[in-house]
Amino acid sequence: MTDDVYRRLQKVLDTLPNGFPATDSGIELRILKKVFTPEEADLFCDLKLHFETADQIARRTGRPKEELSPRLTAMWHRGEILGAEVMGIRVFKMIPWIVGIYEFQVARMDREFAELCNAYEAFFKAQLISHKPKLMQVVPVEKHIDARQQSLSFQQVSAIIDSATSFAVNECICNKGKQLLGQGCDKPKEICMGLSRVPGVFDNHPWGRPITREEAYDTLRLAEEHGLVHLTSNVQSDHMFICNCCGCCCPVLDTLKASGTAEHVNASFYAEIDADACSGCGVCADERCQVDAIDAGDDTYRVLRHRCIGCGLCVSTCPEEAIRLVRKPQEELEAPPETQDKWMEARGKVRGVDFSALK
Repeated sequence: MTDDVYRRLQKVLDTLPNGFPATDSGIELRILKKVFTPEEADLFCDLKLHFETADQIARRTGRPKEELSPRLTAMWHRGEILGAEVMGIRVFKMIPWIVGIYEFQVARMDREFAELCNAYEAFFKAQLISHKPKLMQVVPVEKHIDARQQSLSFQQVSAIIDSATSFAVNECICNKGKQLLGQGCDKPKEICMGLSRVPGVFDNHPWGRPITREEAYDTLRLAEEHGLVHLTSNVQSDHMFICNCCGCCCPVLDTLKASGTAEHVNASFYAEIDADACSGCGVCADERCQVDAIDAGDDTYRVLRHRCIGCGLCVSTCPEEAIRLVRKPQEELEAPPETQDKWMEARGKVRGVDFSALK
């Protein structure tokens, strides 16, 4: 009976456009058991993809209100659902496994959980990268975008920051997991950011440490100094996070390296090296590129365009200023869905999942 509620939860999560596939080994159930109690798993399946108060959930489901409110709050604080408190009113909704529940487990991450997620990663990634719209988009180092190239607001990290009101920063859960497995790197740990247009939303939030707008910019500068790629959701507005990722810990960038192609993320630019100006120092390839997109020639380096994600990290440290970012031709650009809701609709249609009952 216990496995039944976790299988039900797995099916609900896999019905969401982001997915959560079943495996022959059942490792996904072990992960869910690590995160949810049976009672929490059952309650999650009764939630919706839009915010509701405990009163509204009680009336809709017939569950006793006096039990719902503390349980929902506890699940929010455990990173199992999304909650928010605005003007003293708490609201709750279900969230996908990625981006969502997994990232919210950073405070609860231990070696067992890291091992389970690492073993499940191959199954999850296969589904994640095989459908469009893509999950993530690359936001390049903005100062290296030529003003004449007419970058749009969702391609400018400053526009994403300036459109938000509240900010938080937390440890990178991917880096933390790799550290627990003895595979991590020495990049900054407290580096991933949450964003919201709701004032003060992170003040009483269980995820992350509230920061100011200026501290958010400081975090981005720190990421760029240490060669971390800015990744965010593949939408045009209402971005909820900016991950700052390395190629050794991030499963998205690791997938790009393993596949030898940049096609699994939405990237609007690529780097180009001027062979005549290149001194062959190798800083771009050895220290900055996170996806192995720069190759050494006899005397100079060259960008492997099919692997390049246009992050701009190689441009910023080239001593000869021999590298520039180039905007892709119009026919190669993929406009992201306008909002997260539209991304989910498009992704659900491609995956053939009907999640209308969860809206």
